[in-house]
Amino acid sequence: MTTASPRESYGATLLELGKENQEIVVIGGDLNKSTFIHLFHKEFPRRFFDVGPAEQNMMSLAAGLASSGKTVFASTFAVFGTGRPYDQIRLGISQPNLNVKIVATHAGITTGEDGMSAQAIEDLSLMCALPSFTVIVPADAPETVKAVRHAATTQGPFYIRLSRHSTPIIHTGDYDFNIGKAELIRDGTDVTIIACGIMVKAAMEASDILVGENIQSRVINMATIQPIDAASITMAAKHTGAIVTAEEHLRHGGLGSVVSQVTGQTYPVPLESVALENYAESGAPNDLLDKYALTSSKIAERARQAILRKTHQKH
Repeated sequence: MTTASPRESYGATLLELGKENQEIVVIGGDLNKSTFIHLFHKEFPRRFFDVGPAEQNMMSLAAGLASSGKTVFASTFAVFGTGRPYDQIRLGISQPNLNVKIVATHAGITTGEDGMSAQAIEDLSLMCALPSFTVIVPADAPETVKAVRHAATTQGPFYIRLSRHSTPIIHTGDYDFNIGKAELIRDGTDVTIIACGIMVKAAMEASDILVGENIQSRVINMATIQPIDAASITMAAKHTGAIVTAEEHLRHGGLGSVVSQVTGQTYPVPLESVALENYAESGAPNDLLDKYALTSSKIAERARQAILRKTHQKH
C-alpha cells in the first residue's frame, strides 16, 4: 500500500503556487516545519510572515493582507487555527468574505501522542458554521494538491483540513476534483457509505468486507463538506435507502450532521454514523482509531444496522 503525507504535498504545492502567482503570501504560526510552509519561506522570505504562537494575530494579519488584494494562506495545527482565533476568523475573514485560505494540519485524533489538548475534533463544526467558508477534507495527498490549487484560484475564504501522518493514496493518475461535488468511488444498491478524510480508505475497506456478505455498498468521498453536494446525497438515499457516514470528528456538527440535514429535508432514510462521541487521549494513531472505533469493521457494522432498519421500515 502506497502512502504519502498530505501536509508535505501541501507544502510542495504552495511553493509551486508561489512561483506562479506573485500575489500569494503565507502566514505561519511557529509550526512552519510541521506544516511544511517553511518551503515557501525559504524561497520567498519577503512574502512570508511568522507571527509565532499568536493565532489571533495570524488571522487578523491574514484579513488585512487579503483586504489589500493578496491571496493569503495561513497555516498551523487545526486545533490552534480554528478554536483559538475563532472570533477573528468570524469577524475579520468570514463576514467580509475575504480571500484567506486556512490550511490546517494535525487534525483529528491521529495527532497521536500529542494528546487530547492537540486534537481538533470540533473544527468542522466550527468552520461549517461560517456561511462564507468553503470547507474541504481531502482523502489523500493527491486530492490535497487539487484542493489547494482550487483554493488558490477561487475567490473567498477556505478551510482545508489535513492529517498529521502519511495516508494511503486513493487517487492515481488524473481525476476530476470539483469543489462542492462528491466523488463516487464505488457503486452499490444496498447501502451508501459517505466518508471524508482518512475515513474514505476505511469506507472502501468496509465495502470489501460487505461484499463478502453479498451486500453491495455505494462509497462516496465527500471531500467538500461546505458547500455540500446535496444532489448526490439525495440520489444515494433514493437508490440505496440507507446511509452510513464516517468521519474523524465529533458526531455533532460534522459530516454526519450535514448529511442528516440534507436527507431530512429531501429524502429521509435510515442513517447511521461512525464518529467520535467524546474527547480521546494520548496514543499511537492506529491504536486510537481502534479504541474509538473509527475503523472499517465499525463502518461495516453500522451498514448492517442501517440495512436492517431499512428492511423493518418496509414491513
